[in-house]
Amino acid sequence: EEEEAEEWERRKRGRRKRRKRRRRRGGEEDPVDVLGEEVMGRVMELLDARSVARCTAVSRAWRGVAADDRLWAPKCAELMAGKAHIPRLTMIPTASKLSTYSMAIADGKRTRITKEDLCDHDWEFRFTIAAPEYWRNLDPSWKHTGPPMRRYFHPDGYHSADPHDAVWGGHECTYTIITSFAGNGCIRDHYVRINRWPPMKVSRKEDWSWELSNHLYRYNSIPDTDKKGCTGPLFPVW
Repeated sequence: EEEEAEEWERRKRGRRKRRKRRRRRGGEEDPVDVLGEEVMGRVMELLDARSVARCTAVSRAWRGVAADDRLWAPKCAELMAGKAHIPRLTMIPTASKLSTYSMAIADGKRTRITKEDLCDHDWEFRFTIAAPEYWRNLDPSWKHTGPPMRRYFHPDGYHSADPHDAVWGGHECTYTIITSFAGNGCIRDHYVRINRWPPMKVSRKEDWSWELSNHLYRYNSIPDTDKKGCTGPLFPVW
């Protein structure tokens, strides 16, 4: 009898909530009430991520369906397919899949590079057409005699290359990330500099890879989606 009474009270509360939602919608039936959460979830699976995200703002009932991890897990996988790097902040175990998707989108648009970004990736190094011919002749990618040269950033500020690198020459190198801000708090200038060589502006590609470049040479981050623990900062950077 107690179980029956509890079930009756639960149904009564459900009817009361549905009546309130109908009043807010001008007497119209809420699709969540008509179709049920499972069917609504199937419908939302057919929508793109932006549309599903908008559904979370309709009502509490809609948010309960639209924010479900089962709905967002495949969308996260679809988002990260084909990307060069997977942000480390997407590995936060307590974050919902909706939050993970949102943070991944924001991080993929980020152009402010951090030390974690530099150190977590290996980098391809190439000279540009503006570089002196002597240096271009030492670049195997220019002569098509081998793969591009590689560069490595280290947490202690040291910058290195492979032992056989003809351009490197074994000299000491350090790097610095420079960021300046305007009076309104917006970034005015942001670049990476190695020793006292020309600064390299920072840019981002659609596959979330990084490029550091100036008129003489450029660095491109090498895809590493299979890297354990992913890459980049653990917390959002704006």
